[in-house]
Formats: sequence, C-alpha cells, structure tokens
Amino acid sequence: MRTQLDCIPCLIRQALDAARLTSRDPALHEGILRDMLRWTSGMDLSQPPPLMGQRIHRRLRALTGLEDPYRHAKEEQNRLGALLLAEAGAGAAGDPLERALRLAVAGNVIDLGVSGSLTESDVRAALGQALAQPLTGDLREFRRQADRARTILYLADNAGEIVFDRVLVAALAPARVVVAVRGGPVLNDATLADARAARMHEVAEVVDNGSDAPGTLLSDCSAAFRRLYAQADLVVAKGQGNFETLSRERKNICFLFKAKCPVIAEHAGVPLGAHVLWRARSRPGREA
Repeated sequence: MRTQLDCIPCLIRQALDAARLTSRDPALHEGILRDMLRWTSGMDLSQPPPLMGQRIHRRLRALTGLEDPYRHAKEEQNRLGALLLAEAGAGAAGDPLERALRLAVAGNVIDLGVSGSLTESDVRAALGQALAQPLTGDLREFRRQADRARTILYLADNAGEIVFDRVLVAALAPARVVVAVRGGPVLNDATLADARAARMHEVAEVVDNGSDAPGTLLSDCSAAFRRLYAQADLVVAKGQGNFETLSRERKNICFLFKAKCPVIAEHAGVPLGAHVLWRARSRPGREA
C-alpha cells in the first residue's frame, strides 16, 4: 500500500506522541518533530507508511538511549489483555473459530500507533463491540482456506493483542502454525518477550521476523522468515501495519484488523470502524 498524503499528518502526530511518551524534554520533542518534517519532505510516497515509522522509531531510540521505549506500556497491555480475555471467557459457547476471530480483532484496538492515549475502558468497549458486531468478510472462505492449509504463518501485531491471538492460534490446529513477531522493538508491537508473556510459545512455535518495522517489509526481514513466508500455504496477518505492507502481495493472505484509519478503510473497501476479515486478491463482499 502506497503512502497517501493523509498519512503524513498521522506520521507526524505519531512521532510527537512517541517522543512525549518516552521523554519530558521539550528539546527532544522538537528534535524528533524537525527530523520528521525534514524526512517527509523527501519521502518516497510509493513506499508503505511503516517504512517511515521504522525510521522515526530508530531515531527515537537513538536520541533517548532506550532500547525499547514502550516496554512499560507493553507490559501493562499484556497484563490487561490477559485480564480481559479471562473475563470474556475464551471457551464460551458458540462457533469456536468465529469467536476466536472476533476476540483477535477485538485485541487490535490495542494500538499506540493510532492512539497514544489508549485506556482500559477503550479496550473493554472494543472487546464488547467485537463480540457483537458482524465481521466484514467471508468467514466461510477463511474456514475453507484454513482447513486446506498444511502450514499457516500467523503474523502478530501488538502487545496485549497477542494474548487474544493465542485463542485464534489454538483454534487453527497449532501444530501447523508458526507465529511471527517483530524482530526488534518498535511502537507497542509484539516481540519475542511479549509472545512469551502472552504464553504463545505454549500453543505454537514462535519466531521473530528479523525486522524492526511496524509492519512486514519483506525486503527488511531475515532470510529465515522469508523462507517461512514463501512456504506457508496460508498467511494470517494481524493489524493495519501488516495490511499496509502486504496488501498487494501475490500470496494467500487473510488480513484481520479493525479499520481505524480512513485511508486503510478506503483501500480495503470497508467502512471506517469495521472489523475486517480481508483476503488478498479479493474484497469482502458480504458480512460473515
């Protein structure tokens, strides 16, 4: 997905939010913002937005000296995710796969790239909404693809959210699933430490993709990850960052996310706020 003009104000806001989250120093805030304004003036708009996100957060880590500026926030999100999943009752009655999909998309609201002021009440409201709101997409086709796949590569998105992902991975026959997280800290995206905190390693093999981009930039990922990607019969990609970087790939990919951004909603052909199950090379033509 190309970077749109409307993405640029969002990237600038994200940079300032990130700077304020990690430091109280106004000089650092100004430095990050000036860097961002300079970079965007020469930005290649044919590239996806997470490429610029990667650059922003590398610069932020260099300026603050913090290896993972979001570590505390991610620990709290993992704790909250575990609490809310227990309250929701992952094993409640109904179609296990559909409920697991709904829980996974509910977790996608835990996104500091979209909202730097996410609260517990926001996540609770999203969880209730996701369990009641229809999925925009073809659940039958997803089930068919999942049943046929011998190997599934599951691309995780954020900390906290990955707790809910564990339910969906368990519903997909986890012996054939490999879960991939980011290869380095960026925003509140899940890393190996977050996967362990979510106990994902107890249900499936977990690897990192070798990249610190807030999406899946294949050219930036490790050779080992690219082999897994190439060999997978089905890729399940969580979140808007993975959609931004992979939506034009010629691969059997099912994207699962909440459409929190008007640009992404338009690109996917779904309403803003929709809970989306979007298959590459197809558009969700009806509600599931």
